[in-house]
Amino acid sequence: MTRPLRRYWTAGRPIERTAYLVGAVLMLWGAAHAVVFLLDDRPWAGPLSWRKPTTFGLSFGLTLISTAWVATTLPLAERTRRRLLGALTVACVVEVALVSLQAWRHVPSHFNMETPLNTVISQTLAAGGFALVTIYGTLTAVSFRANPAVSRSTRLAVRVGLVLLMAALGIGAAMIVRGVTAVYAGNPHLAYTTAGALKPAHAITLHAILVLPALVWLLSGTRWRESVRHRIVTVAATCYLVASFAVLLAVIR
Repeated sequence: MTRPLRRYWTAGRPIERTAYLVGAVLMLWGAAHAVVFLLDDRPWAGPLSWRKPTTFGLSFGLTLISTAWVATTLPLAERTRRRLLGALTVACVVEVALVSLQAWRHVPSHFNMETPLNTVISQTLAAGGFALVTIYGTLTAVSFRANPAVSRSTRLAVRVGLVLLMAALGIGAAMIVRGVTAVYAGNPHLAYTTAGALKPAHAITLHAILVLPALVWLLSGTRWRESVRHRIVTVAATCYLVASFAVLLAVIR
């Protein structure tokens, strides 16, 4: 089971290996902030907690690695692949770095318009989110192109994973809009409470791009026929979609 993982690295393109390395560093960065949280007296919840650099580092790192891995199954031109993965890598680093900077400055990272610097950082974070929408929108569209070199189960897992990731970005955009609207209405506290309510739906849809392709990878170690693997992935993808929709309904009620 470890041979395919080694092959992804040894046979990977330079941009893919760069994404793997940067993703690993971001995850270590997030883990380091979890240690800082344990040593400090800040609470886990709230806009001034160490939770944000922790979760951003872990989530962005894991998502970057997952995307670089999944992109190997997509029929992309090499220049397009380099540009998309390069832009994604830069966006992930910027998002994690700015969130971490604000945590160390002891100020909120999002919806913070109290000073010119905080405003620039908050707006940059929002712009990064919309850049991610463009990148993943392109990858999602490409995933629906015919690619006979990839198994049906892989194509299904990647397509559903990317569609759900786009849903996660849409939820993230809704969180930003809610928060910014509350800030400009003069109620910054409401910005954090109303936007944060959507976090569970954002989280479950965000990581489908890892869970479903990982299932395909696990099934590749079996001797089952592709038709059986495809049925298993279909059931898993359906369950994931239902669970995501249920969480979304729960948080918007």
